[in-house]
Amino acid sequence: MITSIRNNKVKAWRKLHKRKERIHSGTFLIEGLHLVEEAWKSDWIIEEIIVIDALELPYWSGELPVEFVSDPVFQYISQTKTPQGIAAVVKMSCPVKPAGNHLLLIDAVQDPGNLGTMVRTADASGFDGIVLGNDTVDLYNDKVIRATQGSLFHVPIFQANLKDEIMELKQHGFHVWATALSDNAKPYYEMATNDKLALMVGNEGSGLQTELLQLADTIVTIPIYGKAESLNVSVAAGILMYHVKLVADSNETNYNI
Repeated sequence: MITSIRNNKVKAWRKLHKRKERIHSGTFLIEGLHLVEEAWKSDWIIEEIIVIDALELPYWSGELPVEFVSDPVFQYISQTKTPQGIAAVVKMSCPVKPAGNHLLLIDAVQDPGNLGTMVRTADASGFDGIVLGNDTVDLYNDKVIRATQGSLFHVPIFQANLKDEIMELKQHGFHVWATALSDNAKPYYEMATNDKLALMVGNEGSGLQTELLQLADTIVTIPIYGKAESLNVSVAAGILMYHVKLVADSNETNYNI
């Protein structure tokens, strides 16, 4: 059992709190039984499990490397207020471009909770993948990971220059929706949804970059019935993703009938 925070392994785990160290090592740290189990269920590689000595290990951990640590050591590497006593070092997945007909494009979203919620909602709604713009918050930020509730391990996520990605998607028959509060924006429910559709959302404060808006085929908006100026970006993305999938499912059902 590791009992000292000066242990080299403990120092390495602690360094994973920083993005540059995650990139350098190609690994990241996750905490909590649910997240560790979701990683185990996926194709992602768990390099080692870190667990408080007194905690009972889950049945599926038998084939994985395990490091037992003291409570003070776990507190030292933890990034949560009430640690569950189990964590894991996970190898970053090799980026693979998402395949499928419904994609979420995210431009410069900075809040970790927003990004994590959108990943979770994309998973729940059945979207086929996510493309992150280069200015978006780090996917492996601990707050992002916690907000995904494990969906990080289930949805293909790729980082790219969104301008280049949009041009390529259009060449493959995708129609691109952009969200914006502009005069030429149309209520989303009035617009036809194509078989191949990419939904693009932007930064919490400034929205989508102008050059990306200009590349969109359709600019959509969600009506505001109260006095709020706008919707949270993750809420807006959730409404639109479910709309797109429900319409797609409805069209498929009618076609089959």
